[in-house]
Amino acid sequence: MVEANLKERIPRTKDLNMLCGTKILEIEKKTQVMGILNITPDSFYDGGRYLKIRDAVKRGLQMIDEGADLVDIGGVSTRPGSEAIPVEEELKRVIPVIKELTSQTKRPLSIDTYRAKVAEKALEAGAVMVNDISSLSDKDMARVIASNGAALVIMHIRGKPHCYPKNPVYYNLIAEVKSFLERRVEMALKAGVKSSNIIIDPGLGFGKTAWQSLELLMRLGELKVLGLPIMVGPSRKSFIGKISGENAKDRLPGTLAAVTLAILQGASIIRVHDVKEAVQVATLCDALKERDGKNYRKTRF
Repeated sequence: MVEANLKERIPRTKDLNMLCGTKILEIEKKTQVMGILNITPDSFYDGGRYLKIRDAVKRGLQMIDEGADLVDIGGVSTRPGSEAIPVEEELKRVIPVIKELTSQTKRPLSIDTYRAKVAEKALEAGAVMVNDISSLSDKDMARVIASNGAALVIMHIRGKPHCYPKNPVYYNLIAEVKSFLERRVEMALKAGVKSSNIIIDPGLGFGKTAWQSLELLMRLGELKVLGLPIMVGPSRKSFIGKISGENAKDRLPGTLAAVTLAILQGASIIRVHDVKEAVQVATLCDALKERDGKNYRKTRF
């Protein structure tokens, strides 16, 4: 019943662009590339690189120059085994960067947090999207997002931030992920978040084995039944390493393969560390989809 209700209340992805505050994501026009900006000492790939405000701002602007449609700013690592930090420390890391980037670019900024207080301060500072890996585990999160007219990424997660099951079992992976996302979307809608401001994310690696993450990528199109834009974040994740045998610094080829599959399976937004390379992949994938959709014009290229 929930799925039927969502299908009636939410327009199909192909028919909408997203209004995030005063910013527009043209997901109908092309795949959106979200650049990852981690202001943390312990993120699995880029931890410690952008702890200084000037370094973080420089990297954010660089990603925009490379073609990022939006930048996702996070102050807490949520990799397995990482530790939570006080709210005050998270705010100290992200708010100055958001304020400075807002003053220098009109590109949409996202805050990667599962805490409503951090989301609220980030939105006040200029962010227009909240990427909540915990899917509204903070009871105030949906209210904060609704009152600010912000966009919301709802991600499937098995376990909690920093602590995921080592050997997760799913009896029907796609059905269980879909059901979880349906319930959390309903929570957001009941709190006043606009359906046109909601994005879903299957949560690759967040309480999934490598092969479960790969299956989600291969069957991503089955989540389109919910009628919402899909975001996918495969960037340099451990599931790529477990399959390829490479460590994080050598996982760019695997990441780009995953990005290609995600886009061709229907992802509207891809979240990556390596923006320049991902933009090129997205451009080619969009051209392929355009041709398959019979909108291809030979004179364009």
